[in-house]
Amino acid sequence: MELRISRAALDEILSAASAAPDAEICGLLLGRGATVTALRPCANVAADPRDSFEVDPAALIAAHRAARAGGPALVGHYHSHPSGSADPSARDAAAAAPGSYWIIAGGGELRAWYADGRGRFQAVTIVPADNR
Repeated sequence: MELRISRAALDEILSAASAAPDAEICGLLLGRGATVTALRPCANVAADPRDSFEVDPAALIAAHRAARAGGPALVGHYHSHPSGSADPSARDAAAAAPGSYWIIAGGGELRAWYADGRGRFQAVTIVPADNR
């Protein structure tokens, strides 16, 4: 399984994660199918952003409205684990919408995952979309 995304978008996620070493950053992955065409950085409105994330609900609503109006679909989320690895946590598995992609930044790397709908993730290969 692969997720296509530009190197610029990957760099943007890593840069945002390194700029916030004490809090999880988060955002939306927009595109079609397994291709991410845009990122939408979002405020982390979690009660304790040091060890969890919650995308601002207003940003989620706006993304869904834009998709219904013909814009790119919401295909997943990205977030960081400031003091952990780029692997999904138990909290991530509990919150994952079935059929969504997740990119997690942790330990200076990015890893992609696909939520299978049973509280589990499948590892996904990141393929730079600008490297065709």
